[in-house]
Amino acid sequence: MLTGGLTGLEKESLRVGPDGSIAQTPHPAALGSALTHPWITTDYSEALLEFITPPMDNATAALHYLRDLQHFVYLQLEGELLWSSSMPCVVEGGDSIPIARYGTSNIGTMKTVYRRGLGYRYGRTMQVIAGVHYNYSFSADFWRALQQLEKNTDSLQAFISEQYFALIRNLQRFGWLVPYLFGTSPAICKSFLGGKQTTLQDFNENTYYSPYATSLRMCDIGYQNSLENEVGFKASYDSLDTYVNSLSCAIGTPSSRFAEIGVKVDGSYRQLNTNMLQIENEYYSSVRPKQVPEFNEKPTLALQRRGVRYVELRSLDINIFDPQGISETQCRFIETFMTFCLLHDSPVISQQERSEIDYNLDAVAYRGREPGLQLQHNGDTIALQQWAGELCAAMEIFTDSLDRNETGNPYREALQQQQAAVADPEKTLSAQVLAGMRKHKEGYFHYAQRISKQHQQYFLGMKHDAAQFETFNRIVRESLDKQYAMEADENESFDDFLKNYFTQTF
Repeated sequence: MLTGGLTGLEKESLRVGPDGSIAQTPHPAALGSALTHPWITTDYSEALLEFITPPMDNATAALHYLRDLQHFVYLQLEGELLWSSSMPCVVEGGDSIPIARYGTSNIGTMKTVYRRGLGYRYGRTMQVIAGVHYNYSFSADFWRALQQLEKNTDSLQAFISEQYFALIRNLQRFGWLVPYLFGTSPAICKSFLGGKQTTLQDFNENTYYSPYATSLRMCDIGYQNSLENEVGFKASYDSLDTYVNSLSCAIGTPSSRFAEIGVKVDGSYRQLNTNMLQIENEYYSSVRPKQVPEFNEKPTLALQRRGVRYVELRSLDINIFDPQGISETQCRFIETFMTFCLLHDSPVISQQERSEIDYNLDAVAYRGREPGLQLQHNGDTIALQQWAGELCAAMEIFTDSLDRNETGNPYREALQQQQAAVADPEKTLSAQVLAGMRKHKEGYFHYAQRISKQHQQYFLGMKHDAAQFETFNRIVRESLDKQYAMEADENESFDDFLKNYFTQTF
């Protein structure tokens, strides 16, 4: 039953010009509508592509679909590259980053205004960092069997949601393991900081780095909610109800800081509202409970009405060593990690433990490979290598179950590869990035640019599946038609649309 889960992958990737600068061109029409295409869209910037796979029976199938999507896109690009690393380079200030556009429908306008608000609130530069999201759900048969074993008498969906929140809490407790193993951003292009002061060291004239960093993307120069430090807001993961209530409170609580920006200025919207969060997605976290919203439905209402459907792990840097952006070995390990985190004891997170979780993630992001690094655990300290070794050892039994229907032992081998990286930090991806930069005498930009061009040749050299590409072309046409129809049928003002959207109730 453990082998019956569904895997979905999302990969963000910047379109850049041949010189590595962020593309200023519109989202290519040959890729369809970023608003309505189910698998190819954009994130914050018009140049930040996002590839989404459907939920698949296994990671191999999801990786193949992700590969085909990127192959299809590369054949539509004219001279542009897909940037193969998480951190952008050649950033010529926030004004040079084009905000994503989704047409003139109300929902399309809302998406653009939300992103404009993010730019006003946090600056545009932080919004063009790219990552990979790993989506996972366990099978219905598994949940029914587990509920019976637990002798739980709640409704099945209530039980599933409760168990997913237990999984999420453990993914937060032990989540520092992900950037330690898979972080690929130990260095950044100096242009990313735009002249701001930093404690990072000079690698060369165009690169900053931290000698033992794993994922600068995951530290305070990358993804963060200034809300957490300045306003003190934290989502609660005790249960589905507390999670929804905490986010709903933030979405409904005015912020004096964001009020200074204004909402509608000279007839143009700068942000959706002046509250702590404009919408749920503004709250960045390394893992999220997810339910698929129905048309224009608020994500918190979708969770309230239908419970948690899957979990989204968001802490993965793009794997610069794999053209897909994530490898099969990584997927096998993460699936094992998810299973371990679900079935391991998971009490609610205390205020002290929340502080420890934040400390550990930041420490690993900045100096995860530092010899003797100590992490915080239950009011004490523990060596990263000891704790990571214990976690990996506890996962071994789950690889045996997951390998049962496989040829060979791919799950056990994936775990063993990570155990080797725990024992020797030089085998982590972040160490390999710095080793490659030193070997080729390249800063972060030139290193990432060279590999991006290699990946371009990889995709352009692939043979395509004619039937698959015809399906992709059909979806492109359908997405454009759907956007045009939405815009033609619009009969509500944007002001009224926003009011109705935010007054949705359970």
